[in-house]
Amino acid sequence: MDSKVNGQQKIKWVARSYLTREMALRVLADAAMVSFSLLVAYTVRYIVIVNTGDTGAESARRTLDAYWHAYLRGVWLLILVSIVVFSLSGFYTYGRAYRGRFKALVIVQAVSISYLVFAAIHYFAPIIFAIPRSVLLGAYLLSIALLMAARLWSMAWKTLTAWELGRIPRPNNGKIRAVLLIGGAGYIGSTLLPKLLEGGYHVRLLDLFLYGKNSIADYIGHPSLEVVKGDFRDVETVVNVMQGMDAVVHLGAIVGDPACALNERLTIEVNLMATQMIAEVAKGSGVSRFVFASTCSVYGASDNLLDEHSVLKPVSLYARSKIASEQVLMQMADENFSPVILRFATIYGLSRRMRFDLVVNLLTAKAVREGSITLFGGGQWRPFVQVDDAAQAIVAVLKAGRVEVHNQIFNVGSDEQNYTLRHVGELIESLVPAAEVVELGSNDDHRNYRVNFAKIRNTLHYVPQWTMERGVRQIVEVIESGLVEDYQSPEYSNVKFLSQRGSDILLPYNGRAEAFFGEEYLTVSTNPVDGKAGIS
Repeated sequence: MDSKVNGQQKIKWVARSYLTREMALRVLADAAMVSFSLLVAYTVRYIVIVNTGDTGAESARRTLDAYWHAYLRGVWLLILVSIVVFSLSGFYTYGRAYRGRFKALVIVQAVSISYLVFAAIHYFAPIIFAIPRSVLLGAYLLSIALLMAARLWSMAWKTLTAWELGRIPRPNNGKIRAVLLIGGAGYIGSTLLPKLLEGGYHVRLLDLFLYGKNSIADYIGHPSLEVVKGDFRDVETVVNVMQGMDAVVHLGAIVGDPACALNERLTIEVNLMATQMIAEVAKGSGVSRFVFASTCSVYGASDNLLDEHSVLKPVSLYARSKIASEQVLMQMADENFSPVILRFATIYGLSRRMRFDLVVNLLTAKAVREGSITLFGGGQWRPFVQVDDAAQAIVAVLKAGRVEVHNQIFNVGSDEQNYTLRHVGELIESLVPAAEVVELGSNDDHRNYRVNFAKIRNTLHYVPQWTMERGVRQIVEVIESGLVEDYQSPEYSNVKFLSQRGSDILLPYNGRAEAFFGEEYLTVSTNPVDGKAGIS
């Protein structure tokens, strides 16, 4: 029980750490501006008294001492009152009024209330500290000026850096034109990239290129594409590439149950902690839409037909890391930041960064090369979607209006492509007559789920264009043509590649995962309310 509680506390810490740090810095900055305003007001009054009156040196010294001690006695109370009022006004929690068009009025109102409370305390308890009315008025006006200027400067700086670094103008009509594609050289990303470029988007692609750049080689040099090699766990890299972007498509992750099981700390860091950081940077940079690639594996094992409101029953670290990321993102949503969660069905089909560790691709390759389609069990249900259709779902989300997708979860696939693994094997067998299905009994994979895709179909009018039969035929043609020499090569398998070549590259970034999580497993809440899960 204690272990579970500790794990939950650590997840909460990860989810809030970046926001807490930003809030603390803002509190300190506001405290400094308020104290500076009071100090300047006392200083101005002292200068006026000394220069306009018949004041000797001794009298001036006594006045200075009196003002200094009055400042020291009053400034801490003013800071305390101001920070409390600012907090209640939404300065640090980004309340609705503070984020709205009347932000300036909210600031003026909060400062006014702070000084009224401060003045009232002085009136009823003058023995604690004495403050001239001119000093109070001067500090009040200067506090308003400084707090307003600081926030206006912050907005101006973000715009300036977007022009300077991104060189991408913000669209005046609210449409998305500039997209940061994280993991753009991967299985889905390399299929999505040409669709974005053909759709007129400016794309900035961030990838570590563990598997090389061949998957995007045809598009390097495209006038609407920027390619950045970097680790999306590095906050400085993320801040730089975020400038000028309207939307983020986050595909970067350690994908698949076996690959995630290789190093649990690393999986938590890459799949959860980095997602949290990237979203915080995106929100702070004014990015309006955040598209996150999740998975239908979050449903785990169930005999029911599942939709976005169904209870989640993850059976792997991969699924738990995705659920935790979903929770973090949806808690960050506000009127200016719209996370969108896409729970992809099991993907298959040809991609520029091909994978043969996916069930349909693997079974098809085995059927062509070895003449056997080996199944463990076979009665388990899975939903499927072709990789081109998966990429098209992301395009549909980017094209949609904010109302349709804001803080929403969508299952991505089609009802017609819910198959048992035995059905998949029989379909492949019908297209590769020389092969035969061989059932080897059950295995350790307990996933079993059928998924309803009505929401994305009705909301975004999304209808996959590929059938599994067509997708399998395409894979068969490529294998038979000899374009793929060895489908078992590590370059086609996430788990093989990471276990043989990727461990040195993907070490925990600065050791954070180990420091924060120790030997604990990831623990998340899996009972969504109105389709939105929460961290327990």
